Amino acid sequence: MSLTSTVKSIQDIMRKDAGVDGDAQRLSQLVWMLFLKIFDDRDQELELMDDDYVSIIPEKFQWRNWAADPEGITGDELSDFINNELFPTLKELDLSSADPRGHCVKDAFEDAYNYMKKGHLLRQVINKLNDIDFNSSDDRHAFGDLYEQLLRDLQAAGNSGEFYTPRAITQFIVDQINPQLGESILDPACGTGGFLTCAIEHLRSQVQTNAQRDQLQSAIHGVEKKPLPHLLCVTNMLLHGIEVPSQIRHDNTLARPLTSYGKSEKVDIVITNPPFGGTEDDGIESNFPSAFRTRDTADLFLLLILRLLKDKGRAALVLPDGTLFGEGVKTRLKEKLLSECNLHTIVRLPNGVFNPYTGIKTNLLFFEKGTPTKEVWYYEHPYPEGVKSYNKTKPIRIQEFDAEKAWWTKREENEHAWKVSIEDIKARNYNLDISNPHQEEVVHHDPDELLAQYDKQLQGIQEIRNQLKDILSEALTSK
Repeated sequence: MSLTSTVKSIQDIMRKDAGVDGDAQRLSQLVWMLFLKIFDDRDQELELMDDDYVSIIPEKFQWRNWAADPEGITGDELSDFINNELFPTLKELDLSSADPRGHCVKDAFEDAYNYMKKGHLLRQVINKLNDIDFNSSDDRHAFGDLYEQLLRDLQAAGNSGEFYTPRAITQFIVDQINPQLGESILDPACGTGGFLTCAIEHLRSQVQTNAQRDQLQSAIHGVEKKPLPHLLCVTNMLLHGIEVPSQIRHDNTLARPLTSYGKSEKVDIVITNPPFGGTEDDGIESNFPSAFRTRDTADLFLLLILRLLKDKGRAALVLPDGTLFGEGVKTRLKEKLLSECNLHTIVRLPNGVFNPYTGIKTNLLFFEKGTPTKEVWYYEHPYPEGVKSYNKTKPIRIQEFDAEKAWWTKREENEHAWKVSIEDIKARNYNLDISNPHQEEVVHHDPDELLAQYDKQLQGIQEIRNQLKDILSEALTSK
C-alpha cells in the first residue's frame, strides 16, 4: 500500500471514532503516535551503533514494546494503557539525565491528548503506522512530503491556518537569504516548521563531512507557544533528519523582557511569519521599551528580531500592509528598523496568498543588521497570467518567483520593480506603503480587495484611538 493510501486509511479509521472531531484533532492524534514511532525507530538505530546507548523513554513505554505487535493489546486495555500510563509517564518524564531527548519528549507531550475513545480503532491506526519504516530514507522522505500535504490540508480547511506558511513563500525566502553551514537560524514563531524545514534542505546540500552534519543539527532553532503546532513542528524536524529537536522550544518568545535576551542568544539569521491581526496577552507589552509598547504581535516580533540579530545578521519575514502604513508605535518601529538595518528589499504580495485563513495583503521584508538603510527596493509580485486570486486549487507556486530571483542580483527598475530613497521615506514619515509608480492606480471592485481597503482604514482609525489613549493617559498621570 502506498504512503498516501496508508494515511488516507488512517484518517478514515479515525472518522469512525466519536472522540475525534475535525481535521485539527485528527492530525493531532496522528502526530503524537508518529512522534513516538519515529523516536523509537531512531532509538533502535542508535542502539545498533552504540552498545551503551539507553533510550530516555522507559522500556515499557517504548513503541516497540506496546505498539509494534499487530496482535498486541487492544480495546479497553489499550485505551487504559495510553490514557492512564503512557501519557502520564511521558508528561512527567525524569529529566535528571543530561540527554536533551528527555526535554524534547516531555515538551512534545506537555499538551498532547489522546482523542480516540475506541481502543480497537486505535489498534487499527497503530498497525497502519507500523507499515512505515522511518529508518528507510525513502520512506522518511516520502512521508515528509506527505506530511507537508497534511499541513496544507489543515490550512485549506480553515483550521489552524495561521500555523502554516505556503511552501512557495518559505522556499523563496530561504533561497534569497541563502543560509550557510556554521550560521545559526531561528524562527521565533515557528508554527509547524515550514521555514526551518526549507532551511534544513538548503543546508543539507552543503554537507559533505560528519562535522558539517553536526553543524546542521545544531543550526536550527525554533519557538512556538501553542501546543498543537509545536508538536507538529517537532515531528516535522524528526522527519527531516533533526535527530534531537530539543532546540524547538514550547514557549512564547514575547513573554520575556526584551533586555533579558543576551549576546549568547543572538543568531545569524531570522526567518519567520509572525502572527498578525491579533493581540498578545495582557501585560506582554510591558516587556518592551515604553516607546514601542503595543499589543500588536507583528510589531512586537519585529522589535524582538532587531534585538536577536547579530551584527551583519540577516532577516526575512512576512508582514501585513498595516505595518507598512501604520503610525504611532509603528512609525517609531520603522524608524528604528531603517536606522539600525539595511532594509534592502520589500516584495509586495497580491491578495489571497494566505487564503482561506486571511485575505490581508502581505509583504516580504528582507534586511541586514548593522548599516542604516539608504534606499529600499520594491518588487510587486504579479498574479500569474489568467489568475485573479489564489485558492486551494491554485496556490502560489515557487516558479512564480523566478522573475524576482533573476532580478535580485542585477537590480534595475522595471514594470514590477522600483526603488525609494531614505530621504523620500523620511519625508513620508516612514510610511512604507508605496505604490508601484510604473502602473496606474487601479480601481478594484473585487470583494477581497475592498475588504482589504476597509481593513486598512480600520487599522488607521485604531492607531489614532491608541494615540489619543496614550495622550490622555500621560495627561492624567502627570497631574
